[in-house]
Amino acid sequence: MQIDPLTAHFGARVTGVDIASPLDFVTFKQIRQAFDDYSILIFPDQALDDQTQIAFSERFGPCEPTVTANPAKGTVFARQSNLDIKTGEPIPLDDRRMAYQKANYLWHSDSSFKAIPSLCSILSAREVPPEGGATEFASTRAAYASLSDEQKAELDALVVEHDFVRGRALVGYEYTPEERSPYPPVRHKLVRTNAGNGKKSVLVGAHASSIVGWPEEKSRALLDDLLERATIPENCLRHEWRTGDVIVWDNQAAVHRATAYDAAKHRRLMQRTTISSQGAWPEFQA
Repeated sequence: MQIDPLTAHFGARVTGVDIASPLDFVTFKQIRQAFDDYSILIFPDQALDDQTQIAFSERFGPCEPTVTANPAKGTVFARQSNLDIKTGEPIPLDDRRMAYQKANYLWHSDSSFKAIPSLCSILSAREVPPEGGATEFASTRAAYASLSDEQKAELDALVVEHDFVRGRALVGYEYTPEERSPYPPVRHKLVRTNAGNGKKSVLVGAHASSIVGWPEEKSRALLDDLLERATIPENCLRHEWRTGDVIVWDNQAAVHRATAYDAAKHRRLMQRTTISSQGAWPEFQA
């Protein structure tokens, strides 16, 4: 197995390993260590199907069920696609399922709106368009590192409210009461600490609605500033997908966003599993 860094701050390309096959303890421990170190791991040329993706995902921890408006609700997958899950045919552009996916174009952290935030996401490219549809990542670990010691001390005590509805509302999507009821607003510490290496990051993005106890204007200014620090060009990584690519990313040390493609002309199918931070990596916990 070879691990090649992609940027100065985060991201690595991992080759020489077949993650569709059972991995021995030593190999997976190397992968897990690389995840802690680089936040984003790109595995090219993998032949994952649903079952092998689940098996690989469960090495990191338990998969979250999908219960929202995503087309794959009722499974452990979040489906990012313009294809009807039953027929395989393209979904009309004015369909509500396509409107739901527009919020993916905003910088966000998967499942930060849940009472137990996710540890990581694993996205596999099953069918990709010939152009467009890249995914971009930004380091919230680098954002934290850019702060002064005084700013870091202030942030350590702060709590952020994350709202499931906020991100979609920014793109004009309205949840039904049934869709939003499982996820009332939740609160998380703003500063996150990686248990493996002690490095700190900030939990921000489209779901982060306010700093608890702060006036709205001051709260929004801080959250926007932290996201801007994370997303400056030198802290970003853009991946142009090829069929068979698999990416694992740390939802507590990075934000990500989709980019546009011609959904009327091209087909795209991506399958994502999301790993809960509760019960993750039991064999590595102290």
